[in-house]
Amino acid sequence: MKKFKLAIVGSTGVVGQKMIEVLQEKNLPIDEYVFFASKRSAGKTVRLGDDVYVVKELTENSLKDNFDFALFSAGGETSLKFAPIAAQHGCIVIDNSSAFRMDKDVPLVVPEVNPEDLKWHKGIIANPNCSTIQAVCALKPLDSAFEIKRIVYSTYQAVSGAGSKGIHDLENGIKDYCCHTDNDNSTADTYNLEKFPYPIFNNCLPHIDKFLENGYTKEEEKMINETRKILKKTNLAVTATTVRVPVFNSHCESINIEFENQFDLENVFEILRNAPGLIVQDEPNSETYAIPTNTSGHDEVFVSRIRRDFSIKNGLNIWVVADNIRKGAASNAVQILEKLL
Repeated sequence: MKKFKLAIVGSTGVVGQKMIEVLQEKNLPIDEYVFFASKRSAGKTVRLGDDVYVVKELTENSLKDNFDFALFSAGGETSLKFAPIAAQHGCIVIDNSSAFRMDKDVPLVVPEVNPEDLKWHKGIIANPNCSTIQAVCALKPLDSAFEIKRIVYSTYQAVSGAGSKGIHDLENGIKDYCCHTDNDNSTADTYNLEKFPYPIFNNCLPHIDKFLENGYTKEEEKMINETRKILKKTNLAVTATTVRVPVFNSHCESINIEFENQFDLENVFEILRNAPGLIVQDEPNSETYAIPTNTSGHDEVFVSRIRRDFSIKNGLNIWVVADNIRKGAASNAVQILEKLL
């Protein structure tokens, strides 16, 4: 079996570290790993299996050295600069940033949903946004069966989606609260926020990424546009409200769907149970449903609260939960690599 050379760019970040963990679990036929990061993080060490690697600084010459594949998770600016260089030298880039997602010449891929799009890549493949990935895993089989007319997203997104600084803001908020003897819930004056504009502990922030002129945020725009691209429905009616919540890991989504065609609820359950990468957890009598603490550490997408929306014709509500760092980023990228191999 042929062995391959793989670069991991952004290897010291939250997603980069998870990529390394998933790569170790997969045991793919990779003969050589090289780890890259910014100048600030160069010189750090990472471990994969029994081997310890020194992280190298990413430069314009780094990816000219006969790499077969590269996993990028270092932000959009880094991807825009360095991914084309790698692709020009015969390396296939799987990029976790938003840099190329809406590029018409770059496939946007979730392996359980649209693996056929890998066939037309031109050296760069985009990993969708974490909240989009888990949503389309549930939506695609339903669209194939009943044809989706409209989608309303309401998300409850964990702080790990904002990186290490987001995690620190929640950790520091908890610590600060525990140090208050009067328990007055006031935390903003006693510690510096690294990521969020307001304390995330004991709060919900209806603001993920930058605000746009139309009143939506970039996160909401990503979900709308990426869903259309992946489902190959350019004019699909989609709207979204994305909210950051004080949960460490695993995103939750309430998804309201309107179909063109009538459906039988038992058939919906059957379709979702048989869909690749999905686990249905929906037993109201025993209060069994998907929650962040039970889904973290898994690559599957969990679906619950499956029920008709009686307010519209052909309406359905579902609750979708997944580990946003694994399936929503690292695992999806590695699964793409696995498909290519």
